[in-house]
Amino acid sequence: MAKKNVTVVGSGNWGMAIATIIAGNTARHPEFTDDLTVWMFDEEVQHKGVKRKLSEVFNETKENVKYLPGITLPPHVKAEPDIKKAVANADILIWVLPHQFVARTVQNMGPVKQGAVSVSLIKGGLELEGGKLGLCSDLLRKLLGHEVAVLMGANVANEVAAGEFCEATLGIQSEDHKDMLVKLFDCQTFRVNAVNDIPGVELCGALKNVVALGAGFCDGLDYGGNTKAALIRIGLQEMKTFIRYFYPNVKDATFLESCGVADLITTCFGGRNRKCAEAFIRGKGAKGWDTIEKELLGGQKLQGTLTAQEIWPVMQKHNLIDKLPLFSTIYGIAFEDKAPWTIVKLPQGMPVSAFHKDDGFFEDKDKSK
Repeated sequence: MAKKNVTVVGSGNWGMAIATIIAGNTARHPEFTDDLTVWMFDEEVQHKGVKRKLSEVFNETKENVKYLPGITLPPHVKAEPDIKKAVANADILIWVLPHQFVARTVQNMGPVKQGAVSVSLIKGGLELEGGKLGLCSDLLRKLLGHEVAVLMGANVANEVAAGEFCEATLGIQSEDHKDMLVKLFDCQTFRVNAVNDIPGVELCGALKNVVALGAGFCDGLDYGGNTKAALIRIGLQEMKTFIRYFYPNVKDATFLESCGVADLITTCFGGRNRKCAEAFIRGKGAKGWDTIEKELLGGQKLQGTLTAQEIWPVMQKHNLIDKLPLFSTIYGIAFEDKAPWTIVKLPQGMPVSAFHKDDGFFEDKDKSK
């Protein structure tokens, strides 16, 4: 069987971090060609006092000096600024870029190789189509015409790149490519579990960024660990309520995978969404989200605010606002000048436990009861 060529589409902080994992596995497993291509948007950076193209600096130094400084990638990783050249021979496409750039990128790259498959690491990009909640992986599947799996988990990019142990969840429907894709990501420091639940995996990855805004609001108000823990628990419950409304067959176990509770926890204690939300509160409204993003993220994009704006009209249309008081409060604080302290003034009467008889977090094994 011919060896598979792999291309990472996106070269931000997370794109470069996952490239370190993939590059180790393409060199280690005979199923893949050693060389790993990374599509790198051609932008200029200051390097040693000289303005140069980021891709040129990377190909000389194997360091992405803007988005993952201090980490040297293996020599068989190559940056390619031409999107058409980057994907032309790819059998496996790894998508790691802000969801708002997906359609334009696919449009610019031309046809892909027959029989190719994709894995989306993109968090967000939710759209309501004909009453159904469409996912970013759905958009990719429609635009590319081939299978798209998803990879989500408790993965802070800098920690992954540094080789610190973590886990991730691969959501995949087809058994044909499962073993190959697990091999592409799984290693001693990055353990991957595959589940047949793409909507559950992907929506957990998107919605946890909204909850992380709430965690950042708590930090900005100097609330303690008890409050944040309560918010995380309520957030997980509302994630489940939202997901189950549109995808009732999502598996209970998915919420206990790395893409679920683990990703939620790490994002609420670290990561860009929590960080920017804290700054938003400490700034007392003096700085908008765009300004905070530019000042704190160094060219990276804030996903939690975009996802909150995407799901708000969906919640309105489907009468979910009263069922999702935390999500509603987070949106109000972020975009409607609602008082930040209302984050701890959620209404009475909401289910208070994952084991609540009406909540359905865990399936009732004895259906006769």
